[in-house]
Amino acid sequence: MPDSRAPALPATLDGWLGLLETRHGASIRLGLDRVARVRAALGPGPEAVVITVGGTNGKGSVCAMLEAILRAEGYRTGCYSSPHLLRYNERVRLDGLEADEATLVDAFAAVEAARGDTPLTYFEHGTLAAWQIFRAARPEVIILEVGLGGRLDAVNIIDPDCAIVTGIAMDHMDYLGDTREAIGFEKAGIYRAGRPAICGDPRPPASLLDHAAAIGADLWLSGRDFGFGGDRQQWHYWCFDAPPAQGMCLKRGGLAWPALRGANQLYNAAAVLAALHTLRARLPVSMQAIRLGLMRVELPGRFHILPGRPTTVLDVAHNPQAAGVLAENLASMGFHPETWAVFGMLADKDVESVAACMAARIDHWLPCTLPGPRGLSAGALAARLRAAGVADAAIRDGFASPAAAFAFAQESAVADDRIVAFGSFLTVAGVLTAISTQRDALKEVSR
Repeated sequence: MPDSRAPALPATLDGWLGLLETRHGASIRLGLDRVARVRAALGPGPEAVVITVGGTNGKGSVCAMLEAILRAEGYRTGCYSSPHLLRYNERVRLDGLEADEATLVDAFAAVEAARGDTPLTYFEHGTLAAWQIFRAARPEVIILEVGLGGRLDAVNIIDPDCAIVTGIAMDHMDYLGDTREAIGFEKAGIYRAGRPAICGDPRPPASLLDHAAAIGADLWLSGRDFGFGGDRQQWHYWCFDAPPAQGMCLKRGGLAWPALRGANQLYNAAAVLAALHTLRARLPVSMQAIRLGLMRVELPGRFHILPGRPTTVLDVAHNPQAAGVLAENLASMGFHPETWAVFGMLADKDVESVAACMAARIDHWLPCTLPGPRGLSAGALAARLRAAGVADAAIRDGFASPAAAFAFAQESAVADDRIVAFGSFLTVAGVLTAISTQRDALKEVSR
């Protein structure tokens, strides 16, 4: 007989998210035992090809490219990624469409019923809910993005048929270690014995190479087993169909640049094509689908240039490697007299190194407060900018939110200037929300 005293489960997605945010203390609790128990209680998964994507930067781009190419070929896809920008629904996609609220609510309830007394974090519960949705929808291909690290991330309870590690850099050091070797070992934890293991980082740490060799993974390295070349008009991809000493080099030329901007996207695209090459017996993909997918791929917040003047660039760069890539991409743009930076970061990030990477590209820094316990206040962020050597004259008064900083930038910049919003997903999300509000207000006025 059901316990009438048990609290009612939330009936809305917001209700579930609010409940999960208050449960079980720490928002990050690495380990697989608890998640594995609940996954087993949910029941067997679908008969799908699983591709897991990890790394420090580039994970979202690789997932988006895989999804676009496979959908162009006609495969039914499921994709789980994090974090989201504006809506939690963005994290779970079926055939390119966000999961609706009713589907997510039902999945959260199913995980709740299966977990019993097993505690789960917000991310763990959400990962299992995504898996439950895929169990019901039974897509042909499932793409899973690692949340943090790899070896002990909740996503790693699912054995991939192919695993991709993108660029490896210093981030989440409190959890993954304070050296690139330590972080590389954690990222390599998504590799599996005897299965394709793609590394898109052209300079992988030895720990990744050693781990792949120790478990007997089929390791494919950027620059050794696959790679790319080209110019500003088009590019080509190459790979060996066996170890370089034995295999024939295959080449695919005349490729248009991916719709995602930035020179670094060719590293990501090459890793995607290497993964698809290793899976070709189970997932054949035509060159036409590859071309269409790369042309159609979309991913907000990754060197995302908005139409209009002044030019507005959105980028979720929040660590030194990503900031360095953003700085290079900004340098490749046309001339802009001045650049205004809407800048917000979390307290546990390397603010000083990010600022140093971007200093030559920014004329006016607009530090803003981010919400939540990890968000830096505008005043604290300004102090860390000064510690990084940014001149007082370049730092404007702190702003209460990304929206407030963006409004100031819009008022201050001239038509030929450039506005760059970066530093955190929360920064970009705040600016996107502000833009949406502005558009809604204009629609009301025009009625």
